[in-house]
Amino acid sequence: QVQLVESGGGLGQPGGSLRLSCAASGLLLDYYAIGWFRQAPGKEREGVAYIRSSYGKTNYADSVKGRFTASTDKAKNTVYLQMNNLKPEDTGVYYCAAVPGGLSDSTWPSTFLYSYWGQGLQVTVSS
Repeated sequence: QVQLVESGGGLGQPGGSLRLSCAASGLLLDYYAIGWFRQAPGKEREGVAYIRSSYGKTNYADSVKGRFTASTDKAKNTVYLQMNNLKPEDTGVYYCAAVPGGLSDSTWPSTFLYSYWGQGLQVTVSS
């Protein structure tokens, strides 16, 4: 049974940092790519980052490029999203999701392509 368990959300200050974790079980990250998504109130879920660790490939939404970094700890079968220089518009529920193999530069933000999803966790950026 595949499970993606997220942790590390909460309250962050503008300009501050948070790190999200996505611990995977029932699948190996060598064979899956992970996407990070967020959903703000009243808005559609959007892709913010993507990592295919077996290829050393990452992609980021323009809104987070240079501020967010996705990484993998294969020993822990866990993916991280380091979020720096937080902005109030980063507020939302964050999800990690897994897709077997990988996706292209144009398709990685497509939510319907992902097979497994975490439960989501709230990130609020406010002073």
